[in-house]
Amino acid sequence: MVRKRRTDLPGGGEGSESSPCSDHGSQQQPSERSSPPQQGGRGGGSQGGRGGGSQGSRGGGSQGGRGGGSPYQQQGGRGGGYGGRGRGAPQNNPYYGGSGEYQGRGRGGPPQQGGRGGYSGGRNGGREGGPPYSGPSRSQVPDLPQATPASFQVGLRPQPRHAEASSSQPPEPSTAAISQQVQQLTIEEESSGQAIQAAPPASSKSVRFPIRPGKGTVGSRCVVKANHFFAELPDKDLHQYDVTITPEVTSRGVNRAVMNQLVTLYRYSHLGERLPAYDGRKSLYTAGPLPFTSKEFHITLIDEDDGTGGQRRERVFKVVIKFAARADLHHLGLFLQGKQADAPQEALQVLDIVLRELPNVNYTPVGRSFYHPDIGRRQPLGEGLESWRGFYQSIRPTQMGLSLNIDMSSTAFIEPLPVIEFVCQLLNRDVSSRPLSDADRVKIKKALRGVKVEVTHRGNMRRKYRISGLTSQATRELTFPVDERGTMKSVVEYFYETYGFVIQHTQWPCLQVGNQARPNYLPMEVCKIVEGQRYSKRLNEKQITALLKVTCQRPKERENDIIETVRHNAYHKDKYAKEFGIKISDRLANVEARILPAPLLKYHDTGREKDCLPQVGQWNMMNKKMVNGGTVNNWICINFSRHIQDSMARGFCYELSQMCQTSGMQFNSEPVLPPVSGRPEQVERLLKTRYHDAMMKLQPMGKELDLLIVILPDNNGSLYGDLKRICETDLGLVSQCCLTKHVYKMSKQYLANVALKINVKVGGRNTVLVDAISRRIPLVSDRPTIIFGADVTHPHPGEDSSPSIAAVVASQDWPEITKYAGLVCAQAHRQELIQDLYKSWNDPVRGPVSGGMIKELLISFRRATGQKPQRIIFYRDGVSEGQFYQVLLYELDAIRKACASLEPNYQPPVTFVVVQKRHHTRLFASNHNDRNSVDRSGNILPGTVVDSKICHPTEFDFYLCSHAGIQVMLMFS
Repeated sequence: MVRKRRTDLPGGGEGSESSPCSDHGSQQQPSERSSPPQQGGRGGGSQGGRGGGSQGSRGGGSQGGRGGGSPYQQQGGRGGGYGGRGRGAPQNNPYYGGSGEYQGRGRGGPPQQGGRGGYSGGRNGGREGGPPYSGPSRSQVPDLPQATPASFQVGLRPQPRHAEASSSQPPEPSTAAISQQVQQLTIEEESSGQAIQAAPPASSKSVRFPIRPGKGTVGSRCVVKANHFFAELPDKDLHQYDVTITPEVTSRGVNRAVMNQLVTLYRYSHLGERLPAYDGRKSLYTAGPLPFTSKEFHITLIDEDDGTGGQRRERVFKVVIKFAARADLHHLGLFLQGKQADAPQEALQVLDIVLRELPNVNYTPVGRSFYHPDIGRRQPLGEGLESWRGFYQSIRPTQMGLSLNIDMSSTAFIEPLPVIEFVCQLLNRDVSSRPLSDADRVKIKKALRGVKVEVTHRGNMRRKYRISGLTSQATRELTFPVDERGTMKSVVEYFYETYGFVIQHTQWPCLQVGNQARPNYLPMEVCKIVEGQRYSKRLNEKQITALLKVTCQRPKERENDIIETVRHNAYHKDKYAKEFGIKISDRLANVEARILPAPLLKYHDTGREKDCLPQVGQWNMMNKKMVNGGTVNNWICINFSRHIQDSMARGFCYELSQMCQTSGMQFNSEPVLPPVSGRPEQVERLLKTRYHDAMMKLQPMGKELDLLIVILPDNNGSLYGDLKRICETDLGLVSQCCLTKHVYKMSKQYLANVALKINVKVGGRNTVLVDAISRRIPLVSDRPTIIFGADVTHPHPGEDSSPSIAAVVASQDWPEITKYAGLVCAQAHRQELIQDLYKSWNDPVRGPVSGGMIKELLISFRRATGQKPQRIIFYRDGVSEGQFYQVLLYELDAIRKACASLEPNYQPPVTFVVVQKRHHTRLFASNHNDRNSVDRSGNILPGTVVDSKICHPTEFDFYLCSHAGIQVMLMFS
């Protein structure tokens, strides 16, 4: 899903402070893991349109190579920043100044480009081998002087008039006019019968999201089905009440049990026959008023009968229900009709809670999804985990009105096993065969901490406990005081005397439950893991692979499962939905769509085929040559796979070099040093030793090492990440990883894919868009335009001390838009706002200094093209809907400040586009058997775009399937 956020501010704007908030026939398919984003989907989507271009490949640095003499060869600096080993860059150019944070070991290049500190990234530019590609001529524009940062405050206003803005740039067209030029999305203006009501600003900066200017017209029309089910807006008077439960408990389950008991006792008396919906915390909702504004209740919860005949525990709670507000459905209706700009979130929240009330009882809720072991089959994931199937549910405002979005989901749960059996699976051995080692204990403790268990030695009394730790002593050595006089008794004796239970495995440690100050001990053999506990920690590679096998579904299968889920949930029988007057359709929504034409790709004139039109999102390199072939003169190979002999590694590298030559590169067939093998745990020592040996041979001749080819085991754990980190940040070396299974097969299509990736990394171009070189891409070709892509990767759950990693890439050529430079930085744990887009500080020597990733990439663009960007397009990934305003305000402010720090009146217009892939909207072909409407995997055709019916009622967004699926249901933006 793509949401357009455009702010046209050619001038400085109002003053306001920034927020301090924290393989089909050599087709272009990725063959390696992903590195920082390269603008697009599968196949390298940097080119735009469908199928993408082949420039944005996965793995390693993005642009590569040593600097030479072309505009793309001036990025200098080995080992950091975004440079290769630049040569010949002018030292006196004012753009080569910069903060010490960007300085490093550049060889002859600008001082701030290299270094291990600060940002790290792929290489940029490099020697371009092969026959040169003559791009369009570029007009020269004045340099951007490094201005001393003044007190700059960015004001963000909705749609300023050109007369109000001060700028040296020509006035930018209005949002509506610009939207008419969006690539492949020609807009047909539609008149609205009623003006949208003005709403108060969402923030002090008064940024408003642009209104949808109309619907697109380009492409062939078709109809698809979406997993949205129409929900009739209820005609009820919704009331909200505050709920206070004393004593306060943190468990939503206990809170719900209290409120369920209250409703059971008093619904037909004190509650006036109302059936309320409860959020499990502080809010209660009713369809109509309760017969009081405030009332106190006393509720007693009694534990379930354990079958022992003993006294059951009773807990008394005081519940106070107090009127808070009315949820206005009238404004929600206006919003759905497009007559009001802002969505009344409180009304949507009420309806969502109502529809979640019954699933909360019947399933295990996890976020917005619900799971149950009977939905599909449980699948073992290994090490005591299993996968459960479930469904995602969310009420959403759309152009067709309210819709219920239903999608299938899967996640990992802890198997409800006896603890002993769980430990055996975790350690992958029989724990009774030999004593537990210290490493075993640490692994068991880490896996079981926080897990709920129930005891099995007391008959039907299955009391539950939460594990807090593991004893360092064996069970037979544990004692504890049994009275105030300090009389000690062993755990073994206590269990025999109290329960008549003989502990068999006294050599194992006990589980600790309760608090650390006064823990209780439970032998492992009397404990069983409680069912329904989601596993929230990081899965290992084997578990991820097993989970993916479960989640992979053909589109038709997924569609059937979604329909079956809706039927099983029987919303027409849901007593809460009936109470609140909500009616849910049981049919998928039929949606009008368009299939955009594929972009024409330009290849080198010396090839038999000089251009190519992708078919169903795919194409191959047969009879084609790269438009700009890079050069690899000096390379080495390291093999970390014990299944690959050195002779096979040599043969693979030779075949790869031949493919690179055939594809248009200049690639030396002989390595600097023979391939060498090593163990994965030796990765750092071996990489640095081999690099040093190669440089000792090359340096006397004034040469550099261009490429490292690495052969990895198919399951390589952290080896890939460690290798890339060392190459990118320590050695400044372009690397290409190849998996063992591909080295064995050595297929031509795989070698062609790898050749394309290597070419980009060493500074070449694989292809360019014909529309780009003929300057026919709207919003890009008419003036120098820089395209950014940004994302933040967060640590896995459980890794609380790890930082988040922010990555920003930016185009470094125009009008081709095929070369990108990338910067990466670490920031605070789980911080979504990119902190280093713009920075300013006081230097003891130089005084006020500014920097940051946006500024560095703007400077780099100016160096490479000789022009300053007159338009910025900023693609932002990974932003949830609740973070739209926050991210837009903070990061647009940073972009503005970065521009102003280069030149006081330099404020190019910015188009801010949020790209979401982790949404739950799925599009299905209306006829799965029609080969003209589906690809080989059964998915909708690449290039399919939807901008109506299931989209936002007023804001400018659309769904785009930009690439072809391989085997299963694909994700689209």
